Amino acid sequence: MGDVHGRADLLEKLLGLIFSDAAGNMDNSLIFLGDYIDRGPDSRRVVDVLTQFVATDFNLITLKGNHEEMLLQFLEGEGPMMTWLRNGGRETLKSYGVDVADLYQTSATDEAMEAARRTLRKAMPGSHVEFLAALELTYQEGDYLFVHAGIRPGIPVSEQKEEDLIWIRKDFINSDADFGKIVVHGHSISARPVVSKNKIGIDTGAWRSDVLSALVLEGVERRFLST
Repeated sequence: MGDVHGRADLLEKLLGLIFSDAAGNMDNSLIFLGDYIDRGPDSRRVVDVLTQFVATDFNLITLKGNHEEMLLQFLEGEGPMMTWLRNGGRETLKSYGVDVADLYQTSATDEAMEAARRTLRKAMPGSHVEFLAALELTYQEGDYLFVHAGIRPGIPVSEQKEEDLIWIRKDFINSDADFGKIVVHGHSISARPVVSKNKIGIDTGAWRSDVLSALVLEGVERRFLST
């Protein structure tokens, strides 16, 4: 599944489509490509859904996106905090009940930032923090490699840097290199899923398009489910 970005409504709708499509045959992997939070209005509910997932017949795989990394850095008082706030972090804070009135300036004060961080730490359930901390960077199954953003061409998967796996864009998107496996990724928005010989992109910009997409792989068959 592609980037959810705080759209709990679309997540629940697409999960319903996935369960119906599986038709009781749920001995499969269900892989989320990261960016569960930010931008959309209900990041907390998205994480609730994922941490309370009860379809135990699915092998649930949850990968880390760059937005989860920025949230983790915010919780630790590290990283480009204003970059996160400008790119949907305020919406995540609001979903946890944090007052963001003092975080709209070009450069919020250290005191305002620290107050928001303290409030978020108190408001965020321990299960949510544990979920974020446990996210994987990649997952491989069959002929496919699953990752949030992509991989840097010419470098083995085992030697890829985390920064590239969750942030890379043009160097990956524009590459026609043989990656050894077909890379299934999110992060880079397109109006519809994009299939090429070496990659499949399924981030359809759910937070603004109302379209959340998933790729279904069954043997050699590929098809898509969307809200």
